[in-house]
Amino acid sequence: MGTGRKARGYRVERDVLDEQRLEELAQRMNYSDTHPSLTKQLKDSFRCTVPRLKRSVVGCLPVLYWLPRYSIWDYGMPDLISGISVGIMHLPQGMAYALLASLPPVFGLYTSLYPALVYFFFGTSRHISIGTFAVLSIMVGSVTERLAPDRNFLVMLNGTNLTEVNITARDSYRVQVAAATTVLGGLIQVVLGLVKFGFVGTYLSEPLVRAYTTAAAAHAVVAVIAQLFGLSTTRFSGPLSLVYTLVEVCSKLPQTHLPTLAVSGVSMVFLIVAKEINSAISAKLPVPIPVELITIVAATVISSYTHLNGNYTISVVGEIPSGLAAPRLPDASLFEEVIGDAFALAIVGYAISISLGKTFALKHGYKVDSNQELVALGLSNAVGGFFQCYAVCSSMSRSLIQESTGGKTQMAGMASAVIVLVTVLKLGPLFQELPKAVLAAIVFVNLKGMFKQYYDIITLWRSSKVDLVVWLVTWVSTLLFNLDMGLGASITFAVLTVIFRTQLPKYSVLGHVPGTELYLDMETHREVREVPGITIFHSSATVYFANADLYLEALKGKSGLDISKMIIYKRRQEAKQRRRDKRAERRARREAKREKHALRAAEQKAGVFSVEEAAGQWKEPGGGDGDREESLGDDQRGWCGRENGTVFVMPTTPRTPDDQCSWEYLKGSKDPDCATLGAVSELQDGDTTTLGSSSEDTLSRELDKVSLGSLGKWTWDIHSIILDLSTANFIDTVAIKTMRNIFHDFGEIDVTVYMAGCQMSVVEQLELGGFFSESITKGRLFATVHDAVLHCLGHQGTSTPSYEYSLEMQCSTKL
Repeated sequence: MGTGRKARGYRVERDVLDEQRLEELAQRMNYSDTHPSLTKQLKDSFRCTVPRLKRSVVGCLPVLYWLPRYSIWDYGMPDLISGISVGIMHLPQGMAYALLASLPPVFGLYTSLYPALVYFFFGTSRHISIGTFAVLSIMVGSVTERLAPDRNFLVMLNGTNLTEVNITARDSYRVQVAAATTVLGGLIQVVLGLVKFGFVGTYLSEPLVRAYTTAAAAHAVVAVIAQLFGLSTTRFSGPLSLVYTLVEVCSKLPQTHLPTLAVSGVSMVFLIVAKEINSAISAKLPVPIPVELITIVAATVISSYTHLNGNYTISVVGEIPSGLAAPRLPDASLFEEVIGDAFALAIVGYAISISLGKTFALKHGYKVDSNQELVALGLSNAVGGFFQCYAVCSSMSRSLIQESTGGKTQMAGMASAVIVLVTVLKLGPLFQELPKAVLAAIVFVNLKGMFKQYYDIITLWRSSKVDLVVWLVTWVSTLLFNLDMGLGASITFAVLTVIFRTQLPKYSVLGHVPGTELYLDMETHREVREVPGITIFHSSATVYFANADLYLEALKGKSGLDISKMIIYKRRQEAKQRRRDKRAERRARREAKREKHALRAAEQKAGVFSVEEAAGQWKEPGGGDGDREESLGDDQRGWCGRENGTVFVMPTTPRTPDDQCSWEYLKGSKDPDCATLGAVSELQDGDTTTLGSSSEDTLSRELDKVSLGSLGKWTWDIHSIILDLSTANFIDTVAIKTMRNIFHDFGEIDVTVYMAGCQMSVVEQLELGGFFSESITKGRLFATVHDAVLHCLGHQGTSTPSYEYSLEMQCSTKL
């Protein structure tokens, strides 16, 4: 079976590789030497050597790898220019995004400083900018608003029944909540990275991430819209919080503070026009114009000289303490309340960072370690949380600036952190008169890139309807539910789409491409030819419990053989045959009984006849050969006249002195001359031969030979089915049982089933699942579909002229 065969009209130029043949080849090539045992692998994994220790340390601290190779002449100036440009962007974005997190602006500056310093030592991406980001800021804001709402910090005014919010106490507790959430999220990221769980980001597909960030941008817009109009609103949390907030904002629009609206409008117009001009002339500029920094500087100067806060009651940033805050431990009692939000922050932040990092790595030709990135981001969050920072990830706008201005390494991130540090230490108090409406305008304009992601709907409609459904479901669920619940619902739906697509794969019948060893779908390729007598069945997905039954039904449909109906019909016909034989047996017994009574009645009239008396005549001594033959002829004629209708018993030799005699019986007709010889048996005294026992044995042997072809209901020209399992990367117990049933059921209608293209892991799972037996051996498994076809044709020994010609052309081409 494992050797090459030469079918009639068909030449084979190599051995047919089935699983048994491959095992023999593996033994010859010392396959076990190339695959060490588990014990040896464990010993190697725990062995400590200097090169392994060096790789481990460098893997944990990537800065030890690239910093000694850093060239100041080649990379120093580009990294410095890029770092200054990004640092200038950190200042307005840090303070603006702190509003989304419902925190004082200075904590946005802290968040732009400490995490960037930590990532410098542990990160592997050279171009991403770690710091504040709108999506994570709004996610943190939902936590702080839920656990520290304004109503929990109302105080009575002296001598009145009026109440006001204690802003100092509220902001202090919100900082504790944000820090605890950030530390816990960072620890989750570190643990996931240490257990090599970096692939978790792959479950967040690009359509899902883009839809999620688009919906998060809508949350951000609703969060800052109150600042743009100068309204005081309640920030809701939980499902439908966006709808409730939007309804309240609309209801309070008549209370719009016009001076604040004017500042917002002027800031937005200036930002939009300046950014468009900046984009138009960016190719001619060495570095982009810091539009946002110019905006906040100009707004601060104007506010300081015109006293916008005192004269027009426009809300400003307020006190910004100079210097750095001392580190403090987070409130561990809050961990239980924020663990769900922390996990969502960890997953979303990592997904955004790794996707952006891999994009730049692919563009510039270096590698980003997903597990180390998870650890680096986790340490940035965990360490930053001790310094009252909130959750961070890479920013799309800042990363693009860092890459476009010539940044080469992580040194650009260090330069940007220095710019933020100088601002916090010396320049922070200068921004106390900055109107909050300007920061809200910066947030709103920076979300323009996310609003452009709505064009994904058109693109996905043309390319993939399934991805479009994922996009829409993610967007709707994130809008209606909160950000954490929306993320969970989105991931669940995305996983379900994968399950549905594997449960409903494409099934096809393959045909042979003349002159090659290729087998392609006959429905989509016109040049392929059907292999005579062989059905090659292919599934586009692996076979497992969710689609095992569908796989069987598709095989029945593609092969044109309805196994269930055929087997049911066969068993019904067998049952009918048994009933007919039983009725014939009963009739034979009744007729034999009637003839026996008739014989006894005739004997009473003409004398008694018995087999023993006839046998006694054979025992009588004397008599010549002629007399003996004459006597034998008379006896035979006597026996012919005394038949029982079904079985004729005739002595062939005289009885011996030890009372033994050889007997012959014939069956199948009332006429002994037309009967067929059944058997020759040695009978002793007391032995009996009955019709019942002999007919049951004969019936069981005849039913074993019953086939659907002999029953005459179906006819087909398929003698072999080849299951192409090249797409299967695993197989479970349910699928193994289904495969075993396929082999058995098709075998009942004389169709042999083979497997081809099984991976080694699949073969091992088949062995563990008890798939192989005496009837299903490894000789049914082949390395390729072509090997299986060679075996089938060689085993049948037939080939049609057209197929024979194509295969001979293939062999001659190779020779």
